[in-house]
Amino acid sequence: MVEDDINFGKMLKEYLSINNYEIILAKNGIEGFQKFKSQKFDLCILDVMMPYKDGFTLAKEIREMNHKTPIFFLTAKNLKQDVLKGFKIGADDYLTKPFDSEVLLAKLKALFGRRSSIEIPVSNDINFSIGKFSFNSKLRLLSFIKENPIKLSPKESALLRLLIINVNDLLSREVALNKIWRDENYFTSRSMDVYIAKLRKYLKKDKNIEIVNIHGEGFRLVIKK
Repeated sequence: MVEDDINFGKMLKEYLSINNYEIILAKNGIEGFQKFKSQKFDLCILDVMMPYKDGFTLAKEIREMNHKTPIFFLTAKNLKQDVLKGFKIGADDYLTKPFDSEVLLAKLKALFGRRSSIEIPVSNDINFSIGKFSFNSKLRLLSFIKENPIKLSPKESALLRLLIINVNDLLSREVALNKIWRDENYFTSRSMDVYIAKLRKYLKKDKNIEIVNIHGEGFRLVIKK
């Protein structure tokens, strides 16, 4: 936890410790980044307005080193643009001061529970063959036989790659939303449905390929033989 208000930081550290969290406290962004580099953490709780290095800058540096460790902002800044900036940097959640400590605990419990229950496929492959298509996930190029390739958007490419890695198996909504959108809510879920529809449109040239909706669970990329 990085918090420049020493009294508040100590109080919150003690409260979280009582609730079975082990906390390392830093008083500014520079010290916080040094501590982050020195050991492995399960979660980063960052204040935004700090001397020497603000929380947004610190979060960017953390994301450059590690894109998986959850980041949680605690801050007095509640303007819409600040909230959006935090999520664009890669925040997993955001709570404005003053806040209810029980709400903080509930958010932390939900975040850790969600992370621990998700098994994200691991693969270093970038070139894939699916039916009559070839797909380069690094260049985001989807090619059908000898036609000119289609350039996919970053989210289209990431979603298609996850579907391919799980070919003929279930890709849960939970995994896709947390892996690609880093959030799971009504709006990101609807956004994913739009991208699924786009991928279906691209892949319809091969009648042996289908993205099947598994109601309430997720999607399956099915390749018929």
